[in-house]
This record gives sequence, C-alpha cells and structure tokens, in this order.
Amino acid sequence: MLVHSRKGKWAAWVLFLVLFLPLFALPLLVILAASFATNWSSVLPSGFTTGHYDAATRGEALQALTTSLVTALTASLLALAVGTWAALAASGLKRRQRRFLDALFVLPVAVPSVVVGLAVLVAFSKPPLLLNGTRSIVILAHAVLVTAFAYQSVSAAIARLDPAYEQAAASLGARPSYVLWRVKLPLLLPSLTAAAGLCFALSMGELSATMMLYPPGWTPLPVLIYAATDRGALFAGSALAVVLMTATLLALLAVSRVRTKASYR
Repeated sequence: MLVHSRKGKWAAWVLFLVLFLPLFALPLLVILAASFATNWSSVLPSGFTTGHYDAATRGEALQALTTSLVTALTASLLALAVGTWAALAASGLKRRQRRFLDALFVLPVAVPSVVVGLAVLVAFSKPPLLLNGTRSIVILAHAVLVTAFAYQSVSAAIARLDPAYEQAAASLGARPSYVLWRVKLPLLLPSLTAAAGLCFALSMGELSATMMLYPPGWTPLPVLIYAATDRGALFAGSALAVVLMTATLLALLAVSRVRTKASYR
C-alpha cells in the first residue's frame, strides 16, 4: 500500500520502528553487546572484552565455521541443481501432475526438520547406501531441507518468463538443448542466484536435523553455538553467533552482487 501524505508516511515509519526494533533489531543488538561483555548482572550485559572473538575465530570455532560454509555451499549447489531440473521438468507437465510434484518438494519443509533428520538417518544407516557417521549425510539432509525453496523460486521465475524468447529461438532452428542453455537459463540467472542465496542462508542456520546426524570431526557452527550456550557460556556463544551472522551476510552480499550483474545482462 502506497502512502502519499506526509502524516501517513510518518505514521508508517513510526509503526515500522515500533514493530522492527523490539522484534528484530533489539535481540540482535543484545547478542552483539553480549559478545563483547564480561558479565551480565542487570538488564543488559556490561563490561568490555574482545577475548570472545579471539576464541571464536581460531581452533575449533574456525573449523566449525569452515564446516558450515562447506556444508551450506555444497548443499545449496546440490539443491539448486535438483530444484532447477525439477522446476524445468514440471513446467512441461499437466496441472495435476505439477501440483503433485509441488507437494512432493514442499513436504520436507511442511514437517519439522528433526523429522527430516530422523528420516535421512534411518534411510541411510544400512547398506547398500551407508552414510551414517559421514559428512555426506549432513550435506544430504541440508540439501533435502532447502531444495523446496530452490524449486519454488525457480518455478515462480519460469511462470513469469515470456515464451516469445523460446519461440523465436526455436523458429530460427535452435535445438531444445541450445534454447535451454543459451536462452532459458540466462533469463533465469537472477532467480537462480537468489534461490542459491536463500538455500545457503537456511543451511548455515540449520540445527535440528544437524544435531541428529553430524559425525565427530564435522561439527557445524550452529551446533557449537548450542553447545556453548547449553553449558552456560552465553558470551562465547554470542560471539560465535555474530561470526555466523557475519559470514552468512557476507556470502549473501556476494550473491546479491552476482544477481545484480545478471539482471543487467
């Protein structure tokens, strides 16, 4: 809804600040303050130290951050490939078949992620495909959880594509594979990068399914944050959370730059 009057704009800004600050900004600012604090004896943390970040950027914490980045990147690429392929295939199906495929891909996000983790654990704990105790099962679970978002994003972009581009290429004698790689996918590139960024961010913060599956030596950062806060190390856990948020935001910023360049192509 567009607001044109001066009073209406001020009212919209006041409403935005009233809702945004206590619900979104304030909790994040408290975490940021706690990451530099030495004690918490009043409403807000107090004291100042950078020691928590020294521990959060080396040793086990740095390894956990690397694990999260590798897991999120691999799972996002896998989800993007599967989701894009399925969305392209669904665009040629009849309405009833497409609705069934939509429901199939949405199913992993319609149930709690811990259920997905348990399903993956049970399915891949026995031969012929034994993945239990390996890093692959964590990546697979993350891919299952985020593929639905890639599929939905690409499906929505395909529905908005003008078929005239494909028809013009086909009328000039282009083969279907050429139309796909040189016409359709370049037009979908902004949506593909947006879907990849969304999948990456969701994978970076995934905890429930990861807790059930991660093997020794492959501990993602959210698990380390949970372990730190569970034993009462709130300040160290806050520093780890800030590191996780910063890494995710930097990755999303890089993806947004790619998306912007793709939009201008």
